[in-house]
Amino acid sequence: MTRLASLILMLAVALFALTAPRADADTLSSFLADLSPSDLAPGADAFGPLREDVPLAPVLSGGETVAWAFLTSDFVGTTGYSGKPIHVVAAIDPDAVLTGVQLVKHSEPIVLIGIPNSRIVALTEGYRGMDLKAEAATGGEAHDLDIISGATVTIMVIDDSLVRAGIKVARALNLGGLAPADTGAPKREIDMSQSDIRDWQTLAGDGSIRRLTLDVGQINAAFEATGDPKAIARPEKGAPDDTYIDMHAALVSVPSIGLSLLGPEEYANLTDRLQPGEHALLLLGRGEYSFKGSGYVRGGLFDRIQLIQGDDAVRWTDKQHERLRTVAAPDAPSFNELDIFTIPADSGFDPAEPFRVQLLAQRAIGAVEKTFLTFDLGYALPKHYLKPLPAAAPKVVADDTAEAAAKTALWQRIWRDRVVEIAILGVMLLTLTGIFFFQFQATANPRVFYWVRISFLTMSLFFIGWYANAQLSVVNLMALAGSLRTGFTWDAFLLDPLVFIQWFAIAAALLFWGRGAYCGWLCPFGALQELTNQIARALKVPQWEVPWGLHERLWPIKYMIFLGLFGVSLASIPLAEKLAEVEPFKTAIILKFVRDWPFVVFAVTLLVIGLFVERFYCRYLCPLGGALAIPARMRMFDWLRRYKECGSPCQTCANECPVQAIHPTGEINPNECVNCLHCQVLYQSDAKCPVVIRQLKRRAAVGKVSDDFLKKGQPAKAGQTLNP
Repeated sequence: MTRLASLILMLAVALFALTAPRADADTLSSFLADLSPSDLAPGADAFGPLREDVPLAPVLSGGETVAWAFLTSDFVGTTGYSGKPIHVVAAIDPDAVLTGVQLVKHSEPIVLIGIPNSRIVALTEGYRGMDLKAEAATGGEAHDLDIISGATVTIMVIDDSLVRAGIKVARALNLGGLAPADTGAPKREIDMSQSDIRDWQTLAGDGSIRRLTLDVGQINAAFEATGDPKAIARPEKGAPDDTYIDMHAALVSVPSIGLSLLGPEEYANLTDRLQPGEHALLLLGRGEYSFKGSGYVRGGLFDRIQLIQGDDAVRWTDKQHERLRTVAAPDAPSFNELDIFTIPADSGFDPAEPFRVQLLAQRAIGAVEKTFLTFDLGYALPKHYLKPLPAAAPKVVADDTAEAAAKTALWQRIWRDRVVEIAILGVMLLTLTGIFFFQFQATANPRVFYWVRISFLTMSLFFIGWYANAQLSVVNLMALAGSLRTGFTWDAFLLDPLVFIQWFAIAAALLFWGRGAYCGWLCPFGALQELTNQIARALKVPQWEVPWGLHERLWPIKYMIFLGLFGVSLASIPLAEKLAEVEPFKTAIILKFVRDWPFVVFAVTLLVIGLFVERFYCRYLCPLGGALAIPARMRMFDWLRRYKECGSPCQTCANECPVQAIHPTGEINPNECVNCLHCQVLYQSDAKCPVVIRQLKRRAAVGKVSDDFLKKGQPAKAGQTLNP
């Protein structure tokens, strides 16, 4: 068992390594190789070597440095709707002005939905000329935010990353007189011992609660000041003194404020939810305009509000949001919206320092087009909630401990946020394990087993696929060469718990059952093919059986596709990822068919063929299935039961195998088998299996002989049968 456990662990580590991204895939040097120096600074003709202390590259003109190039994701978080970074390369001159900006890579799905990529690129390039000295002085408010309707969050991430990363670079190099921030001063801490209950008026009076109020007249005047005729032509309806929005903010992770506004029970729930280093902000609103909107329901991100402190910004997701039923303070006004937002520990937020909540006010100026304005609600925690300043501590040499701790805290928080999804996947894996270990009992009743399998496939499609977006892909495997050269860290793949758990389960399943555990049961696209084929069968759609000779020549195609993609990945991961669109998973599962028409036509065509040839894509084209079949040859057990008569003369299982994985001679090809267990249903069938039927007839004959002898009053002799 020790050797078996070691083998499972080694295979698990190998498979986990496949999901780790290449360490050099998205670096400044890799992006600069595809850019011209003049793209980042007019008249520039070369890039200098990257600095060793800061990830920057000099932009040269005639051998002189005219600007510094940087990658925004090297300095700030740039994660967008896709969950992946939006990479922008920019250059900054000695006067802290951006001389050029290039959008070099993104994976935003919303850009694929009717929004040309050229619009996003053009808007990004429009940040050329931004003065970061003014942005630092105004907290990033010295420029107008241009929004593309339908890509609000994407543009806001690009805008935020350029401003914050640019200011950090300027301060690191002391450009434009922006000196590095003083990090040596001792920080003040919240006095957690204070738990006095205060009423609403007291909290509002001392600044514990801060307020932003806009009436209809003010918002209309603000849009009129923009000079946009479309915005002016569509004023907010209502009297000028009607409330447009009345928004209040309070830092309820401070004990006294939290107990006063949430009440003891709700505050206790909050403290149980908050992890070390996290804080919570209560936002209350009333009026015609919602600070939440409805975008977070579709995309999971609140795009109308963000917290800004210094050069850092926090945007919230639905996982960091909790609704509040009522304000505990008895003299509090009534509100339409009562929401608590968690401020992550890795955001760099300091509750003792001032911050602001920025509100994005939008106005429709066409069928789908909108324009935007921003308003700030400033907040500074009253000093009486803070401990006295401690004595200055001696400076120590910085190390990587804090960064490692931050990464660990991040993936641990993600796992905690997805505990329900993890539990559901765990139940599915335990159920599947039970089916495989007790497959003879599980397949004893054909009708019950059929509905168990259909239910499991439905869960795989809707939960693992369309809900959790945890479809595995050959793209994970194509990173093998790069990860073997550069190594990988656990943090890289622990950030996606459902993918991590599936790879671990696959590592064990390959040793026990082969690739069928994933391909036949857990793969969302495989489930989609089988479920649509079952519907087609119910509608009497004719089924085409591929001749065995042709079938044998077609199934190696998927191995050729995988090996081709793997070979390309050794030279270029980005090119291999583009060629990996041979997988329809991204279109059908991740984006749910909301994509450019060629991708949709390709995915739908495969599904239509699958209506006539069950699991057509799995059989002949899937590179992921081919890749999993290669290590599956190491499996240690043959679980599927067979009779010596299987294949000679009986062909029942071979004829009914959904993916033609059984040779006419009776052998099961484990590389092609998806472990649907239909052959095990037939193995026990008293209606289809000739061996079972013959055994039942023999038993019936023995019983008839016994009855005949008993009728004559003579006992039957052992082994005696009645010859017909």
